[in-house]
Amino acid sequence: MSDLKSKFLEVYSVLKSELLNDPAFDFTDDSRLWVERMLDYNVPGGKLNRGLSVIDSFKLLKEGKEPTDEEIFLACVLGWCIEWLQAYFLVPDDIMDSSHTRRGQPCWFRLPKVGMIAVNDGLILRNHIPRILKKHFKGKPYYVDLLDLFNEVEFQTASGQMIDLITTLVGEKDLSKYSLPLHHRIVQYKTAYYSFYLPVACALVMSGENLDNHVDVKNILVEMGTYFQVQDDYLDCFGDPKFIGKIGTDIEDFKCSWLVVKALELANDEQKKLLHENYGKEDPECVAKVKKLYETLNLQDVFGEYERQSHGKLIKAIEGHSNKAVQFVLKSFLEKIYQRQK
Repeated sequence: MSDLKSKFLEVYSVLKSELLNDPAFDFTDDSRLWVERMLDYNVPGGKLNRGLSVIDSFKLLKEGKEPTDEEIFLACVLGWCIEWLQAYFLVPDDIMDSSHTRRGQPCWFRLPKVGMIAVNDGLILRNHIPRILKKHFKGKPYYVDLLDLFNEVEFQTASGQMIDLITTLVGEKDLSKYSLPLHHRIVQYKTAYYSFYLPVACALVMSGENLDNHVDVKNILVEMGTYFQVQDDYLDCFGDPKFIGKIGTDIEDFKCSWLVVKALELANDEQKKLLHENYGKEDPECVAKVKKLYETLNLQDVFGEYERQSHGKLIKAIEGHSNKAVQFVLKSFLEKIYQRQK
């Protein structure tokens, strides 16, 4: 795995060099340095799970046949396109949420001299993706399929983010509209498509598969992505910031989190009143009251039960798939996230 990660990081250096010498733009020394620093700060710093999953999935789909060096390189390139997409989503997301840390360091926009220039940096990150795809896949029979796939998933993710944001409008904080179906919809579009479906879809397209024939795979991965986001909601409140690399702000941000939805389901009238009065406020005392209520409602155990049930349901769906190679891909994804701590 460490060999694969070092190979993957080598490909990042290749792509970065190509982008910093893109003939479509006449770089000044300052602009080239800015973009290089911006890329290094925002693109390769995470766990890289999404990108590495493209390579893992592609290898499993080969069913024991050794991929060529070119195939591994191209799988790495697609993996990095997803990491670029992730960076493009996170840079403005941190601005919109007024976040302080990301991946254990200050958010990009919080750095001296960056500020709102980060908005344009997000646009540059987004525009790098078609540049990379054009450079490395233009001659391939599946080039247009890849462009369509990335465009579709970007649209779904941005739309999911929109639903998330409009449910937290300042001055319109209404907990009564929060429900599990709303949470599921936000999560499905905001996270599941790009984090879970996209890496496997890239591997399937590279393997010569038609994505229209794999709707069941998409459905399983979207469910897996929903489960992953519920874990994220849980860790935002109960995880250790030193361990997960960020300080959770879902309570302060009035997020439609799985925890608050479950709390509303389980709370009595008095507890609901406490939630309505304290949820979505930055005052540390209000945040502490909400967290205390979560503990009183035993949400840690409720989450544990949800996790066990989700795992069982996903395993059953995966084992019902006719293609063994696809089963291996889906199970390897599930193993990576089941009972994760960060």
